[in-house]
Amino acid sequence: MSGMDWTVALVALGLIGLVNWYFLGRRPTAVAAKTGAAQAITIRVEGGYSPNRIEVERSKPVRLIFDRQEDNPCSDELVIPAFHIRQALPAFQQTVIEFTPPEAGEFEFKCGMGMLHGSITVR
Repeated sequence: MSGMDWTVALVALGLIGLVNWYFLGRRPTAVAAKTGAAQAITIRVEGGYSPNRIEVERSKPVRLIFDRQEDNPCSDELVIPAFHIRQALPAFQQTVIEFTPPEAGEFEFKCGMGMLHGSITVR
């Protein structure tokens, strides 16, 4: 292999590592703030969910406020299968989702197309 071949191979490996880190790397977890009787957190929807990892307490009401700041059709619906939630998220509006998790565990939330993902950790 020539010097140029090695350079191309090293750059390609670096880019593969960067892509894997961006899409598969661990994101910080947001702990829901207690406001009154409910645990509340605002989640920005714009090319994904931010934060995409949420931690709440079991058997206490949860209020998720989805602030959708785009009109991408992929993010126009929210699905939380474990809690039987399927909710439209209008563009450039906030939508409140409320539920009470009865048990501890890790639960997924995603867009209607299954492209955007997040998780709720119930303790």
